[in-house]
This record gives sequence, structure tokens and C-alpha cells, in this order.
Amino acid sequence: MMLAVDSIEVAYAGTRVLNQLSVAVGEGQVVCVMGRNGVGKTTLLKAVVGLLRPRRGTIAFAGTDITRLPPYERARLGIGYVPQGREIFPALTVLQNLAIGARRKRPPSASLDYVLFLFPALAGMLGKRGGDLSGGQQQQLAIARALISDPKLLLLDEPTEGIQPSIVHEIASVLERIKSEGTRSILLVEQYLEFARSICDRFYVMEKSGVVLEGDRAAFHADEVSAFLSV
Repeated sequence: MMLAVDSIEVAYAGTRVLNQLSVAVGEGQVVCVMGRNGVGKTTLLKAVVGLLRPRRGTIAFAGTDITRLPPYERARLGIGYVPQGREIFPALTVLQNLAIGARRKRPPSASLDYVLFLFPALAGMLGKRGGDLSGGQQQQLAIARALISDPKLLLLDEPTEGIQPSIVHEIASVLERIKSEGTRSILLVEQYLEFARSICDRFYVMEKSGVVLEGDRAAFHADEVSAFLSV
């Protein structure tokens, strides 16, 4: 198992956000987490990456208990994170953003070639500042920045939010490519039903800090899932 989140409880300022939450991601799997705003999806990803520490429960990555490890150690173990809102460095160039992701002064050539193969539009923008890119281009950069360190597990927080359809299609194609390589697992928070159903091997639907619906892709019925997404 690549990721095993077992019965975690996470709270903000004493208010419990996740309660006895368990999620698993197998090797090479794409797992999608869905639910209304405020049910704890982003909190789950932040707990996995180490930005929030569970009060109870455990998080294991590739068989290693990482529950108490700081974020930088989790990154070194092979967890990549693309936060909601992208959070690129707007004053730095595309190449500098990628170098930060690679944790080098300059990204290794093979790694740079790989992410530019996935996102060819970035190849002509390496000298551009991140803040000068469109929202869709910034999302591509954020995913490329996470991938350039060659993570075993990629965490994506709503990668299609506010993105034009053409870029959504490109991101879907990239994730399908990554999935076909079979060397990485993906944990994806997503609200776009068709996008989620097209890419996921397994899904979880959250409601009020816990999981209310889960299954494999064959069990993903849009009308059933959407009942837990509508306001």
C-alpha cells in the first residue's frame, strides 16, 4: 500500500475537522476524494503532507509510519503536493520555480525534460515570471514543480478549479499518462464529476469530517455522488 490513512482525527483551534477518517491509496492507483466545501478534503491532504498533525490515528507511506514526520522529511521520502490555489512563486521565473521543486540550483536535465514533455507549453516560458502566466499555465507549472522531484505519491487539491476547459483536458491527459507509467500513485481532491470519474481507480465521498461513500470506478455513479456535492 502506498498510502494508508488510518482513523485520523484532525482539529483546527480545538474544532474537530476530521474524525476517524481512513483512506487508502494502492501502488499506481489514482484515488479521488470528493465532497462539499468545508468537509475536510484539504485538511486530509495537509495531514498527509505534514502541514497538520493528527491528534489521533496514523498515516503510513510505503509501509513507513510518517504521522510525526515534518513536511520536508515526507517530501524527501517521495510525497509531492500541489495545493489548492497553486501557490507558485510569482516573482520567480518558471525555471526558478521548477528548481525549487527539484531542490537544486538547476533542475536535473532528465527531470526537466520529463516535465516539459508532459507540459510542452512551459518549454517556451522558462524565463517568464510565474505571476505573468495565465491561471491554467500556473496550474501546469504547479503540477510540474511537484513532479520534477520524482515523487512516488502526488497529492492534488482541486487541479481543475477555475481552469479553462482546454487546460483541464491537458491536465487529464497528463494524469492518464502518469497513471499508465505505473510508477506513481495519485490522491486527488476534485469537484468536477466527469474529470474524477474518468481518471480515478477508487473514490471516496466525504461528508461532515468522515467518509459516507466509497468504491471503485465501476461503482462511481454521478447522480449518487452529486447528491453529496450539491448545496
